[in-house]
Amino acid sequence: MEDTYKHKGLRKKLVEEIRKKGIGDERVLSAIEKIPRHFFMDSSFESFAYQDKPFPIGSGQTISQPYTVAYQTELLEVEPKDKVLEIGTGSGYQACVLIEMGARVYTIERYRTLYNKTKKILNKMGYAPKMFYGDGAKGLPSYAPFDKILVTAAASEVPEELLKQLKPGGIMVVPVGTGDTQIMNKIFKNEDGTYNEKSCGYFRFVPLLSNKA
Repeated sequence: MEDTYKHKGLRKKLVEEIRKKGIGDERVLSAIEKIPRHFFMDSSFESFAYQDKPFPIGSGQTISQPYTVAYQTELLEVEPKDKVLEIGTGSGYQACVLIEMGARVYTIERYRTLYNKTKKILNKMGYAPKMFYGDGAKGLPSYAPFDKILVTAAASEVPEELLKQLKPGGIMVVPVGTGDTQIMNKIFKNEDGTYNEKSCGYFRFVPLLSNKA
């Protein structure tokens, strides 16, 4: 695992690209500039690691487009020490962005092979989110409540079980829809337990599936 001057230069260019696309939170951009995205990808894709595109990572899953990672993270309004639940660990890249921003990350992955592979990569890189193998749609009720919840797969509807695990005053970001594209939803949980929802554009995600595989 080598992070060269060339890789760092390509990351700078990537950050400028997603800044031009509208990402304004400098803490998010700083995290993306710091994290070696090529570490999360098979060697055959390494030369493409700093393109603003998703790529396959096995088990039918992808590492998300950096712009999408930045956009979801910006919507989440992460503050240092926030307790964040991530649904869909995937490559682990998004979890690292959250950790770089000072979050305490709890992350669930439903594919055993991906869970094992990602755990090894993150250990080598020195990142230590609390990782769980299980059904993300059920969340982690025994660790709730969470300040923020980030769903990195498409839900057919807003997951009620996850809303219950969100702290009053908290934010959940989740792509919702069953077609080829989904609507990014930002949900605020009010102190009285009611919710305010905001639609934040169209994106494309792999589906959020129940039951472990």
